[in-house]
Amino acid sequence: MTRLVLVRHGESVWHAENRYAGISDIALTPLGVRQAARLAEWAEGAQLSAVWASTLSRSRLTAEPCAEAVGVPLRVDERLRELAFGEAEGLTAAEMSSRFPQAREAFTTDPVAHHLPGGEDPVKAAQRFTECLHDIAAEHPEGRVLVVAHTTIIRLALCGLIGVPLREYRRLFPFLSNGALTEIALRDGDIALLQFNGALS
Repeated sequence: MTRLVLVRHGESVWHAENRYAGISDIALTPLGVRQAARLAEWAEGAQLSAVWASTLSRSRLTAEPCAEAVGVPLRVDERLRELAFGEAEGLTAAEMSSRFPQAREAFTTDPVAHHLPGGEDPVKAAQRFTECLHDIAAEHPEGRVLVVAHTTIIRLALCGLIGVPLREYRRLFPFLSNGALTEIALRDGDIALLQFNGALS
């Protein structure tokens, strides 16, 4: 069994206005940097065998202090990046409703069948993310691994892993806090959800 601790990166500069960052490379705020430091304090005593992150800087900069605290090299994989939001990158929900109201309304009804204009197919995104998780588990059997990634892709992957329709990700997992702990256990393709959006202890 491999335990994977999935963590959303620290707060980014678009967080306050809830702008969709997607694959835009957005910096951490000072609070985001503090959240990364707090996560590193947790990581030091968490008996981790590895630390992984997406290629986007907000994820890497959150994960780097954790890898240093654990004494392992940071592993980076592009498959862990956020869902690409296409024309919605950098926009708020209100701005989307103004620029493409029909597409935004369809998205709120079914965000997978009607993903945002020009954006990545959520089904394919969930597949590449979960494929990466399985590869990480295979590389670290019996280990506990920190994976620093992004809110939408984590929620999509959770739905796929537990067998829930992907379109339910916004309803079932409405919010993922920056730096919060979501832990799963993988064993021979089976999954157990150990905690979701848990506070650091």
